[in-house]
Formats: sequence, C-alpha cells, structure tokens
Amino acid sequence: MEKPVHHFSELFEQLGLASDPDSIERFIQRNAPLPETMPLAEAPCWNEGQAEFLKEAVDEDADWAEVVDHLDVSMHKAQ
Repeated sequence: MEKPVHHFSELFEQLGLASDPDSIERFIQRNAPLPETMPLAEAPCWNEGQAEFLKEAVDEDADWAEVVDHLDVSMHKAQ
C-alpha cells in the first residue's frame, strides 16, 4: 500500500498554521534560518503539539515524513 502524498500547504494546515503561499513564505522568513545543529522539532516557533507531530513524523517515517523533511530544509537554509 502506498503512502499518501501530502503537499506543503497541507502540512501547515496540519500544524494549525495559515497555509496559503504568502503565509508559508512569511512564516519561514520569520523563523529561519535555524542553527545547523537544531532539529526542526526543537525550534522555538512550535508549540508542544506541533513539535511532537514533527518529531513523530520523522521518527516513525510517517506519511508526513517527506514534507516535514522539505520544511526542515527550508527552515535551515539561509534566507
């Protein structure tokens, strides 16, 4: 059985954040870049539930893992 493919905007919806392209760009600009060694889930911009979701998505290689990896790259690269 194939895993569903989630879009970047769907991840922001799942996290309870605005998910339109402008809001996503503003969020990343406001909160990036993260220190190179900081795991995405430990960034100070997340509440406890959001952080746990991001950590579990990666740890369990869940349906969301690929799009969470995309967010991780976006949050760590220099703006």
